[in-house]
Amino acid sequence: MPSSQLLSISEDLTIYHALEQKQMLLDALAATDELELNLAQVAEMDTAGLQLLVLLKKESQRACKRLRIVAHSQAVSSVIDFCNMAAEFGDPLVIPAHEAS
Repeated sequence: MPSSQLLSISEDLTIYHALEQKQMLLDALAATDELELNLAQVAEMDTAGLQLLVLLKKESQRACKRLRIVAHSQAVSSVIDFCNMAAEFGDPLVIPAHEAS
């Protein structure tokens, strides 16, 4: 089992993709000790996508594994911020320079 794996998500984290993404994310977590999730290319996220991230975080804690979100798109950051969930994930939300000004 690899100790660390990077997984990049490029499709939307929405209810329309939630079922297939759930199994793919859980399988990726099961295959490693540390999963780095890159969400920089996610164009849209809804509460179903947020629930997937919360489930993945809880499963990682239960299995004594580490989940890190290493990049957030504007869509992901907006939903996490709107739902006041940043502390739940414990990952820094990096704001790109072009969005900070």
